Amino acid sequence: MHDVTLQAGDWHELGRDAARVREAVFVRELGIAAPMVSDEADFDAVHVVAYRDGDAIGAARLLPDGAIGRLAVLPHARRMGVGSLILDALLDQAARRRYDCVRLYAQRDAVPFYLRHRFSTVGEPFYEAGVEHVEMLRRL
Repeated sequence: MHDVTLQAGDWHELGRDAARVREAVFVRELGIAAPMVSDEADFDAVHVVAYRDGDAIGAARLLPDGAIGRLAVLPHARRMGVGSLILDALLDQAARRRYDCVRLYAQRDAVPFYLRHRFSTVGEPFYEAGVEHVEMLRRL
């Protein structure tokens, strides 16, 4: 994806673009209540936003405890490697911070994506915000 650029930074730098992507994917597409897609943890997280032609097309965050979350890619940019680029950038950020492992809560439909990135499932599926999830872990 040579036409996609990534930017890593804090919420102050990237929050507006990350929030725009989350709104489109989580609220409008998946019907998750808007207050559930952003929280206080955003202020302590490292965010990665993917851009194409200056427009944000994907975003995710890495929390200080090694949790990856809020990975979202706009529909028109899916199946083009954008999610993989974002995830790889977050894994790089985690490695720089010398985390032993990272974890996430994957929506059921996204589990194959994370398995391809060497994550393993942990425990039983559960529901969060009305969507089935499963915890996943990757050692670094």
